[in-house]
Amino acid sequence: MKKIELDIVAISHSVTQTSNYAVVLGEKRGSRRLPIVIGSFEAQAIAVAMERMTPNRPLTHDLFKNALEIYDIQLQEVIINNLLDGIFYAKLVCSREGVLTEIDSRTSDALAMAVRFNCPIYTFEFILDAAGVVLEDTDLEDEEQEPAFATAEAGSSGNPLASFSTDALTKLLDEVLEEENYERAAQIRDELDRRKAYED
Repeated sequence: MKKIELDIVAISHSVTQTSNYAVVLGEKRGSRRLPIVIGSFEAQAIAVAMERMTPNRPLTHDLFKNALEIYDIQLQEVIINNLLDGIFYAKLVCSREGVLTEIDSRTSDALAMAVRFNCPIYTFEFILDAAGVVLEDTDLEDEEQEPAFATAEAGSSGNPLASFSTDALTKLLDEVLEEENYERAAQIRDELDRRKAYED
């Protein structure tokens, strides 16, 4: 079966399940998108790695990555290989001394590991046919302007972080990282990045 490569294009609050998030995967050479509902912890684990934050203590996925590397095991790729009753299934394809091994994984955990190892993410045509969404050209343009980690806080009520000075935001970022509130840290990092881009 031919594999189709995907990228993580967005993480946002789930419209259908308010306590969860949706990670949106985009076809690397196409216009289809694959939204997958994940928990808040898993969303934070993915966002922390995407934002290149360094937690005070390693998260579970960081610990697993460190353990794999100590034993010279590399994550080669992640494959979202099945969809049954609305549940996505995935596997980690690892290598050690030239030998490939497949490890069963929850899709959210597999994505969190893929970001940390900077390895490709794949799926199959039948999964995109069943759960994929085709975006129009205008939707693609809007998507490119959105931050990788969007939250409900940046909605119609405006951005409350905009009222903070840059120094105050930097201090606040240190505080929320100390508290291990990575969702809030991602929001602050987005605001700091936005200001830096504006200054440049």
